[in-house]
Amino acid sequence: MILALNNSSTGSFVQFLTVFVLFIFVLLLCAFTTRFVAGYQKNKMMSGNIHVLETFKIANNKFIQIIQIGDKTFAIGVGKDSVTMLGELNEETLIIKETDGFESMDFKSLLDKAKNIKLKK
Repeated sequence: MILALNNSSTGSFVQFLTVFVLFIFVLLLCAFTTRFVAGYQKNKMMSGNIHVLETFKIANNKFIQIIQIGDKTFAIGVGKDSVTMLGELNEETLIIKETDGFESMDFKSLLDKAKNIKLKK
């Protein structure tokens, strides 16, 4: 019905406003859906017996990961199409970080940090 309006400035404005409101609605729907899915996946990953302690990129599509399965710790090599166990590690000799740095940071602190870097230039 809105598209059937004539090309007057009022009709164009109403058409623009309708599209803008729909765009905001879709944007909010995507944000809430993403937040829900991320929370669900985080809870699923934290409740299991397998935890990735650390990941180190050594080349394109090649990583070394330190994982904990139950009470044992392993080093694995992860490639594009394969996973190879490198060996079992002694957990007492590892330096394990409590947080990976991203869990304790919120978006506001990242934004403030970016503003400070931009102001220093």
